[in-house]
Amino acid sequence: MSVSGYKAGYISIVGRPNVGKSTLLNHLIKQKISITSRKAQTTRFRIHGILTDERSQFVFVDTPGFQRRHRSQLNQVMNRVVLQSMQDVDVILFVLEAGRFGQEDEQVLEQLPQDIPVILVINKIDLLPDKLQLLPFMRKMADMFEFSAIVPVSALQNRQLSALIETIRQHLPENPLLFAEDEITDRSERFLAAELLREKVFRQIGEEVPYSVSVIIEQFVVEGGLRRIHACILVERENQKAIIIGKQGKKLKEMATQARKDMEVLFDGKVYLEVWVKVKSGWADDTVALKSLGYE
Repeated sequence: MSVSGYKAGYISIVGRPNVGKSTLLNHLIKQKISITSRKAQTTRFRIHGILTDERSQFVFVDTPGFQRRHRSQLNQVMNRVVLQSMQDVDVILFVLEAGRFGQEDEQVLEQLPQDIPVILVINKIDLLPDKLQLLPFMRKMADMFEFSAIVPVSALQNRQLSALIETIRQHLPENPLLFAEDEITDRSERFLAAELLREKVFRQIGEEVPYSVSVIIEQFVVEGGLRRIHACILVERENQKAIIIGKQGKKLKEMATQARKDMEVLFDGKVYLEVWVKVKSGWADDTVALKSLGYE
């Protein structure tokens, strides 16, 4: 599609952890490519999600949650990814939770550029106890920054997402396609497989262990309609390895089964998945290790 008047551009999605950025991306493009959980640091990488229609191509850039509580090298890398993602894009979506604006949100607000259209997306409006609070909250936010638009949504319930798409479209430049019409992400199947497995760890393991976890795909082979995947869950301590494996290996098996089912849906084919756990002390503060694991 390169007809006159066609629009295409990059839209960065930013905000503090747990405001629903990845859920918003997945629902906007109607495909799960970005993993979600209720824990901070679920999203660690910059991921492009692509939506193409007859008039425009939207290239959404999902980012980690910006926050300064964790001081590890890993967290510094993730914050750097957020700041970089606000450069060289056409539109920024600043995502807040309805009725809530705290110190971490303010830290993101302070980083927003003045020379790029910023749309305030107020998410989780379905969870607002008193809907009458929404308008005063919108007015309060409008006084804090010159947003190009303010759009209340519920990403999880697909409410107001079409209105958000039309608002974004107004700010996209005229361009030919940036990606092929049928592409939904710039990430490989190998990357997506690792992320789906890491999601299961985040969802099923207690509060502290997931932040010491990464996933490595050691083998990814396509044999006809079958994908044969060997994956390793990396942890920092032996006791974390025991927690992830669980009694008689049940926890690890459960996570692997759920990840395999998600992979089969996403890849539209059968998956053979083998998973084991390794200990690598201090990887989250090791610059060389972080680079080898794909962290920018």
